[in-house]
Amino acid sequence: MRNKPKRWCLEDLLAAQLGRSALLATPSVSKRAAELLPFELFCTVQTLPNDLDTLIVIGGGTLIDEAKVWRVRHAPEICLIAIPSLWGSGAEVSPVAVINRQGKKEVHIGDEYIPDICCQWPELAHSIPDQLALYACGDAWSHALEGFFSPLANKDVQKDLAGVIQEMVDIPIGNDPRWFEFSARACSGQAQASVGLVHGIAHTLENHLQVEFPNASWGHAKICSVLLWPVFEFNRQHSSKWNRLTRQYGLDGTMILELIQSLYDPASYEQAIGLLDRHWMEILRDPCTRTNSTLVRPSSKSYFMEHAFQ
Repeated sequence: MRNKPKRWCLEDLLAAQLGRSALLATPSVSKRAAELLPFELFCTVQTLPNDLDTLIVIGGGTLIDEAKVWRVRHAPEICLIAIPSLWGSGAEVSPVAVINRQGKKEVHIGDEYIPDICCQWPELAHSIPDQLALYACGDAWSHALEGFFSPLANKDVQKDLAGVIQEMVDIPIGNDPRWFEFSARACSGQAQASVGLVHGIAHTLENHLQVEFPNASWGHAKICSVLLWPVFEFNRQHSSKWNRLTRQYGLDGTMILELIQSLYDPASYEQAIGLLDRHWMEILRDPCTRTNSTLVRPSSKSYFMEHAFQ
C-alpha cells in the first residue's frame, strides 16, 4: 500500500532513470513541458500505452485524478509522478480521485490512488491567470479549514492543520508559488479526516452551474471560494467549535474569517444560491455534508437564502 508520496524537485525528475516513460500534460503547460522534459507527450489518458514503466502527469486536479484512475485500472504497477500546474486540489498527494462521468461526480478513495512521487515545479505559477490563482487559494483554504474542524480529525491532524493554517495566514491570497506546498499540506491533512458542507455544495452544484451559466467559469475551486465564508459563518454561528478550536491552537479566528471573506463574490453567490435552493436535499445527502463540523438540517437552507452570514 502507498502512503505519502515521495517529494521531488524538477532536478530529481530530470536525473532519474524512469524506464519507458510518458508525459501527460494539460494544454496550458504542454508546450513548455515538452520542451524541457525528454518524454513522449500524450494529450489524454485514452491514448496512453499500457506498457509503461512511468507516467508523468502535469496538470490541475482534474487531469491528475484522471491519471490516478487510469493507472489503477490499466497499469497498477507503473510509477506515477504528479506535478501540479495549479494549487488548490492537492490531487498530487491525495488518496481521493474525483472524475466526471455523464454529468455525475465519480469519487474513488484508497491508498492506491496516491501518486508515488509528487514533484513541484514552482515556475508553473507564472502561467496561472490571476483569477484562477485566487480560486485555487480558496480551494486550499477549504481543505485546511474543513479538515481542521472535521468531526473525524484527531488531535494529531488538528495540530498539523493548525500549523498549516497559521502559515497560510501569513501569505497573500493570490498568485504565489508557495501555495503549491501549502495546498499539498492542507490536502494531506484533510485526507486523514474529512471535508464538509463546502465540498458537499461543490460536488452537487458544479455540473448544474456549468450548464446554467456556461460563461461564468464555474468549477470546483470557484464554488469553494465563493461559498467558503458563508459556510464557515454558518458553522461559527451554530456551534462553539470555531471559537474553542481556534483558541485552543492559538489561531486568529477573526483574521481567518477576514481572509476567506475576501474570496466572497456577491454576484457569483446569487447565481449559486438559486441552484442551492433547488438542490438542497441532494446537498444534504452528499457524504461530505454529513461530515460537516456543524449539523446541517433541511431548515438550514434558509440561512443561505436569507444571507444571514452578512
